[in-house]
Amino acid sequence: MVQVTHSLANTLGAVPPLEQLSEGLPDAARDTLGEALDFALPLYGEKLLASGEPIVNHSLGMCLIAVALRLDLETRLAAILFAVGDCLPAPFEEIEKRFGRQVVRLVEGLRRLNGLRVISHKAAKSPGAEFANQAEVMRKMLLAMVEDIRVIMLRLASRTQTLRFFTENPNPDREAVARESMALFAPLANRLGVWQLKWELEDLSFRFLEPDTYRRIAKMLDERRVEREAFITQAVERLRSELAAAGIKAEVYGRAKHIYSIYNKMRSKNLDFSQVYDVRALRVLVDDIRDCYTALGIVHTLWHPIPGEYDDYISKPKGNNYQSLHTAVRARDERALEVQIRTYAMHRHAELGVAAHWRYKEGAQQSTGEYDEKIALLRQLLSWREEISDSAQWESHTKRASLDDTIYVTTPQGRVVDMTQGATAIDFAYRVHSDLGHRCRGAKVDGQMVALNTPLESGQVVEIIAAKQGGPSRDWLNPQLGYLATANARAKVRRWFTLQEEAETLAQGRTIALRELQRENQSRAGLDELASRLGFKNLDGFLLAVGRGDVGPRQIQIALHGGVAEEEPAPEVHIGRSRGAKGHDKILVVGVGQLLTTLAKCCKPAPPDAISGFVTRGKGVSIHRIDCRDFQNLSDKLPERVVAAEWGDQTSELAQSDVYPIDVAVEASDRQGLLRDISEILSHEKLNVISVNTMSRGGRAFMRFTVEVRSAAQVQKAVTLIGDVDGVEKARRA
Repeated sequence: MVQVTHSLANTLGAVPPLEQLSEGLPDAARDTLGEALDFALPLYGEKLLASGEPIVNHSLGMCLIAVALRLDLETRLAAILFAVGDCLPAPFEEIEKRFGRQVVRLVEGLRRLNGLRVISHKAAKSPGAEFANQAEVMRKMLLAMVEDIRVIMLRLASRTQTLRFFTENPNPDREAVARESMALFAPLANRLGVWQLKWELEDLSFRFLEPDTYRRIAKMLDERRVEREAFITQAVERLRSELAAAGIKAEVYGRAKHIYSIYNKMRSKNLDFSQVYDVRALRVLVDDIRDCYTALGIVHTLWHPIPGEYDDYISKPKGNNYQSLHTAVRARDERALEVQIRTYAMHRHAELGVAAHWRYKEGAQQSTGEYDEKIALLRQLLSWREEISDSAQWESHTKRASLDDTIYVTTPQGRVVDMTQGATAIDFAYRVHSDLGHRCRGAKVDGQMVALNTPLESGQVVEIIAAKQGGPSRDWLNPQLGYLATANARAKVRRWFTLQEEAETLAQGRTIALRELQRENQSRAGLDELASRLGFKNLDGFLLAVGRGDVGPRQIQIALHGGVAEEEPAPEVHIGRSRGAKGHDKILVVGVGQLLTTLAKCCKPAPPDAISGFVTRGKGVSIHRIDCRDFQNLSDKLPERVVAAEWGDQTSELAQSDVYPIDVAVEASDRQGLLRDISEILSHEKLNVISVNTMSRGGRAFMRFTVEVRSAAQVQKAVTLIGDVDGVEKARRA
């Protein structure tokens, strides 16, 4: 086994023995790891990573970190094989044949995350505030892109190994890598509860980012090392003796100091080095929770507790399920001492985090390599919270983000954008900028052109192809076509069309107002004064009211002659008759006498539809179907202008000669001859078609026919027959 050990000795110094790489695993794992080394190390040879580190060195370093975290055999194999994909034409087939599908999934997942390095490196070189905003989104993105948490553990191990390499091998990029590690990977390790890696990632990154401060604190620690060690030895012996006397079986030892932690406390609490309590620290490990609190009482009996420096994370665990008792005390010489008390199980979780709870199910029947705990349960543990200063305090559960409902894609410049699952390229364009969304005409995903209604996936790079000017299509608002999945994008599209309609109304109002001014031989400059006379705060509001018909020519004439617009008198209640062209009574209106009536174009009423009237200004009474949405909106806003209306006598010969336009909407699977088949039905039913609008998108057809009928009932049979046409999914009166 491992025949390449000697040939690589110069690169590595020494290949770790298989006993070390397989520590904590069954004996059979040793042979499997040896086979992986024999397979991978010759392929790596003397190849280097972009950091300058030999691939062999990096893979074995990752594997040793996996051993320290007590990760399973598959994870250690994936660490060794992580770069095989760059060395063989069909690597994953070979890995699956030799080591199984689960190892392939881990290697593929790690390879996918490594593909984000360009994005995160770009972000790390961006301005501080911008990078800080992106770091949180990128951490979410990393978790959203993996189905197996072991991939994240491997990524953390990989970054830790890179920083270790940089300590002995200076690299021009190591400051950017350290900045990225501090903002992205150390908080990930914290959230996973892997404090063993969190502290190392922070200390190594801090060493490169603030070398002078790092050396200063390290020097202060070293200068007092002998004194501190003597103090700790004495404190350990005293506490151990007292615990034994109380019948508590405990392990007591001095706790290793982390330079970044000391720096953080000095900075956040504005303390001098001598005031940092955990420069001198003990850790106490006991069998059960009851012993934790007993040990706490003994500590407070031996030394005087410092007020405000006690935290009970056993009864109230941290967000990542960290549990321990923390207290700070003063010895008789007034020197501070921090003490952490926890059970052995709590300690395993504190050091290893989620790795302490995940075990591989042995047995050939478990071909999928499932873990005891499901990913859904783990993601509940990882539900995202914003961090403050020390990455260990959490916000309330109400601000959690759902990993499963969010995707994370990037711009070509490396900016990460989070969106709802199912979002399309148009949603992405509007998320980046409203104007980009309006002008969106195409999209490339990972360099390939895609349809604009293609759902995006996490990790993709999306490039929008935009016109120099223009606006959205109304098709984007059609839910059947699937162009928009986010409410924000739909609102922006609707707003654009609303503004266009307002512009048209504004132009129409300006034309009407100017025409009235010209009749009175007044200049354009009189528009502002006219708006003021009519009580409008600005000219646009006045012109919109004119364009909508809320202000009529008569009101303008009154204002131009020096008067003010009079309120229309309340209509007298009696029955008025609207006369058709041939003199018969078409519609009876209650409450308004002898006013012109018009059939509303929005709902196209026809007998015997239930109808109602709305009194307009300058255009008589507009007749709507009672179920018309536009009418319902108008009646809610201006109920005093709603009047009752009903159809006149429809039995006379003149009345029966009247025709009314009605819209029929059809949705169908598009096919050749569909329009012809529907037209034949309308012709057979003797319905005169006066307008046809058709649209085809994505294999679906959307049609609207305007037909002339003598009554609404006349069209029902045609709608039923159209619904039976091959391919038609829905036919209805619009």
